[in-house]
Amino acid sequence: MRTILLGPQRRPTLEGVVRSLFPPPDLAGPVATITAGWQEREPDDAELTAHLGGRAVNLGLYRRWLDVQDRDPEYFAGERELAAVLAELQELYLLRLDYALRAASAVQRRAGLAGAAAVEDAVAAVRELDAAHLRRVNGARGEFFQRLSPHDRPVIAGHRAEVSAVLADAAALVIAGGHVGVLAEVLHLFNIAAALRSAPVIAWSAGAMALADRIVLFHDRAPQGPGHPEVYGSGLSLLRDVVLLPHARARLLLDDTPRMAIFARRFSPARCVLLETGTRIEVPDGGWPPGTRVLGEDGHVTTRQAA
Repeated sequence: MRTILLGPQRRPTLEGVVRSLFPPPDLAGPVATITAGWQEREPDDAELTAHLGGRAVNLGLYRRWLDVQDRDPEYFAGERELAAVLAELQELYLLRLDYALRAASAVQRRAGLAGAAAVEDAVAAVRELDAAHLRRVNGARGEFFQRLSPHDRPVIAGHRAEVSAVLADAAALVIAGGHVGVLAEVLHLFNIAAALRSAPVIAWSAGAMALADRIVLFHDRAPQGPGHPEVYGSGLSLLRDVVLLPHARARLLLDDTPRMAIFARRFSPARCVLLETGTRIEVPDGGWPPGTRVLGEDGHVTTRQAA
């Protein structure tokens, strides 16, 4: 499946990307769109539709999610219980993560040439904490879906069938940004991964993050001060062994090399890929093409060169 990742669309490049994929009059069929990350603003997609030549069909996943909550109260109650469990797991994880990352930074500052192994051990402890948290989150979700199987619930099944029918005829799927947690929730609920055919997937910001097997939240420039990058959960897993970093220059202290080194080493062997304004990365087979900007384990940003 052809996957195209874009940088933030404040200065839209989407129209040019679609024209390069489907030069007029080659665009046969609608372009399915997902703007669920905008939540209540999901229908405010006139500008997006214009960039797609008026051929957009919004899948309305946020609206469908609200409909499920309204018409299937048992599922909605279970969903709220799950949310409480996940919130507690995240709170405990962040408490432990704070100590683990402070320890890794302290060891990094004190370690000399002979201390490389100690730094690696400290980072490995953070890596194991991340992995254990992701297993717990996925386990809680798995138990929930086993107990209240969406496959067996008429309201959800009806929405899934409608979404699948649109995607079957779509020339491409476009996933916008917004709230990554909401996006991940509705993408899983309506089984988007299973409904995809061979049409290209184009995504940016949170939409890109939601395609990965691991969603990492990060913000070094938050008003309250730098926060710890945290593992949130799993996306669609269309892209594996990658941490996607939209708005990287605005949200990360990229000049703080020691901090960035711990970041990159913590998520190794996954590649930390920057998605800045103007970025266009085509990932046809899971590889990362020349020109891709990545955060190296030395804490510096590098540009991948041709083999």
